Amino acid sequence: MKAMIFAAGLGTRLRPLTDTMPKALVPVCGKPLLWHVMSRLKAAGIDDVTINVHHFADMITDYVGSIGGLGMNVHISDERGLLLETGGAIRHAERFLAPDGDSGSFLVHNVDIISDLDIGWFMSHARDGALATLLVSKRRTDRYLLFDSDMRLAGWTNVSTGEVRSPYPDLDVSSCCPMAFSGIHIVSGGIFPIFGSEGFGERFPIMDFYLKVADRYPVYGLQASDLRLIDVGKAGSLAEAEKFLTIQRSRTI
Repeated sequence: MKAMIFAAGLGTRLRPLTDTMPKALVPVCGKPLLWHVMSRLKAAGIDDVTINVHHFADMITDYVGSIGGLGMNVHISDERGLLLETGGAIRHAERFLAPDGDSGSFLVHNVDIISDLDIGWFMSHARDGALATLLVSKRRTDRYLLFDSDMRLAGWTNVSTGEVRSPYPDLDVSSCCPMAFSGIHIVSGGIFPIFGSEGFGERFPIMDFYLKVADRYPVYGLQASDLRLIDVGKAGSLAEAEKFLTIQRSRTI
């Protein structure tokens, strides 16, 4: 399976660190976030990775070159001209992820997510025939994805504001299973022709797309029990990530 790493973001929550470097190169335990994600993908058997770049793009491409792509085949999806958001980033990288109309699946991973996910397990448990399988967990957040009894995506809610978004106008939120999205998902290559047919342009969030088409195309959630996940999107989480990775390393020694 191929993979894509979202590494183009501005990393505003990590300022002032990201005033001089991209979020992808912020170090945790002496290694950039990008290294940690690439290493885990490689350990899961992935050998073809696409990385999108925008903020301090040259620093990322230079770093990937300096480590020889960790032995993987690495493509750079260039967004220097315009930051395309998550959905636009996937669409822009079609030539790497689904060359010649390949409908095979690929894994998408945010660069700022550190977890103990067994990526091989996740890949092997992706739902057959799904447009996408989203890794989810029962952790506290203000924003939840809503799933039906078969774990098919039905909507989204912000519990702090009461906002609900769904392709089902009469959705009963109380009957849904709320889950937190992890920033990791497996996507079918069949998604690319649907982007255009649904009127999505060059720049859009992937979750907007999922929430628009979920009533017609199957998007499922997959829960990883006891998943430990840290969103290293702000400076306060760096120490937590350092502690987590230190413990993980001690268990493998």
